[in-house]
Amino acid sequence: MAEKQDSFSPDKSSLHGCPLCFSLLSGSTRDTIVFILIIWTLILCIGLSLSFISAKRRYDCLLRMAEELEERYLIPEVMEKPKQAEDQVYWQILKMSERSMLEQVENGRRERKEYREYIEQWIHEIKTPITAIRLLCDNNRSDFTREIMGEVEEITQYTEQSLYYARSENTQNDYLIREIRILDVIHDAVADNKYLLMQNQVVLKLPENDLCVCSDEKWLRFILDQFIVNAVKYRSEKPVIRFLAEDRGEYVTLSVQDNGIGIDAADLPRVFEKGFTGQNGRNVLHSTGLGLYLCRKLCDKLGIGIRIESAGTEPAGTEPAEGESSGTTVTLIFYLNHLIHQVQD
Repeated sequence: MAEKQDSFSPDKSSLHGCPLCFSLLSGSTRDTIVFILIIWTLILCIGLSLSFISAKRRYDCLLRMAEELEERYLIPEVMEKPKQAEDQVYWQILKMSERSMLEQVENGRRERKEYREYIEQWIHEIKTPITAIRLLCDNNRSDFTREIMGEVEEITQYTEQSLYYARSENTQNDYLIREIRILDVIHDAVADNKYLLMQNQVVLKLPENDLCVCSDEKWLRFILDQFIVNAVKYRSEKPVIRFLAEDRGEYVTLSVQDNGIGIDAADLPRVFEKGFTGQNGRNVLHSTGLGLYLCRKLCDKLGIGIRIESAGTEPAGTEPAEGESSGTTVTLIFYLNHLIHQVQD
């Protein structure tokens, strides 16, 4: 029987590694063992809590940095290298993803630049035959050549629109701000579209006062070209285009008002969106939806305010003539001190 009892007795050497088992063998009371368990549980909870708080702070910091970054794929550049082996694996994966994304972004920028340069070169090349056609028509004036010149003006408009669209992201490299006379720019814009205006028998009303503003003459001329083309494109039976220049003290306004078909009220808030043509654009098949979009973008670059009104909402202080209450009015706002504010900022 003694041998049988020894065979069921616990092996003390196997229990030396467990403190609880050691306490049992050393004859500790149940209360002592429970107290030890409570202390261990508290230590474990405190350790886990501290680990959770530290991890949460670290991850919250990463989230804040990611939200502040414009290019969030650059997050590995601003985060510290983690100390834990598992986190280092994720960090290395993020670094590889960042390098891959940077390569793709650089390739996209290079292809975009090459495409823009190709478009600019093509436009400059196409201007040569356009100029030759103009000269041939000028040297052989007839009703037929006048019709050709009208089409050439339209081709020129589309090529200029493509050129300005290609350069719209880098206008700071291609503008010259100086004092210009509004009346001179209006005359140049009218000359650019003289055959178009003559073919459609458009009546022009120029401003009586001659005001000066600080802007880029070439870009402003392009903007006025778009207004004139739109006024003719969406004209009435007896088209009239009126230019109004007013000095409002701190700013000067230049309004281009027509008596055309106007813009639907539902379309008016979206006319400056890229590619938006609206109801009128659906009726005019060759509408691109880029003209006013480019005008808005160039005005933002040049610090010029722009607003558009339609269906008889003429600017304050103007009295439309008989038969001119409908149509569209586009107003440019030249802030006289906007350049000073930009320098101060």
